Amino acid sequence: MEKPEKRGMIDTWLDKHRSLYTAATRHDFVVSIRDGSVDLSSFKTWLGQDYLFVRGFVPFVANVLIRACKESGVTSDMEVVLGGLASLNDEIEWFKSEGSKWSVDFSTVVAQKANQEYRRFLEAMMSSEVEYSVVMTAFWAIEAVYQESFAHCLEEGNKTPAELTGACNRWGNDGFKQYCLSVKSIAERCLENASGEALAEAEDVLVRVLEHEVAFWEMSRGGQ
Repeated sequence: MEKPEKRGMIDTWLDKHRSLYTAATRHDFVVSIRDGSVDLSSFKTWLGQDYLFVRGFVPFVANVLIRACKESGVTSDMEVVLGGLASLNDEIEWFKSEGSKWSVDFSTVVAQKANQEYRRFLEAMMSSEVEYSVVMTAFWAIEAVYQESFAHCLEEGNKTPAELTGACNRWGNDGFKQYCLSVKSIAERCLENASGEALAEAEDVLVRVLEHEVAFWEMSRGGQ
């Protein structure tokens, strides 16, 4: 009989903020992909905006890598983050391929308000004054929302359009799920030894990531 998975601070916070987490991972935009009703113009908007976001996400992950090397004291942290950073090169190439496929010229895409605010948040997270445990919590949340959202689009009974399954597989695959679990494990380990002040900040950052994710989905559907 398998031992039940140990619950940490992140799980406690997700229980506390369940409605917001659900709003981020089961947003109407995501559900519309799964049930096949998605407006393809919304998908194109998401594609262009997320391409810009990923380019801003790269320096954030690079900063996480530097922090992992200098501050974690556990060599496997660096290896996990390095794997995530390396995969972003393939991700950018995938976006370029999808942009060509959907006739989205990224050179003409202008970051909308929700995108700008999310990227400013990432820049703030790169400050050396932000605790490593807080940074890792943010990193996990950003990755986990996409993993759970797009995995939902691949679950049994889905009517996801064939031309969108590539996007869903990119973040919804089991390998990415295992990667997210590894990042979560790092964050949870760091939070075990965090100060009360750092724990409060980490919870706040988790909530802010979820709010940014909801706003990003809303933007894709035609909001700002």
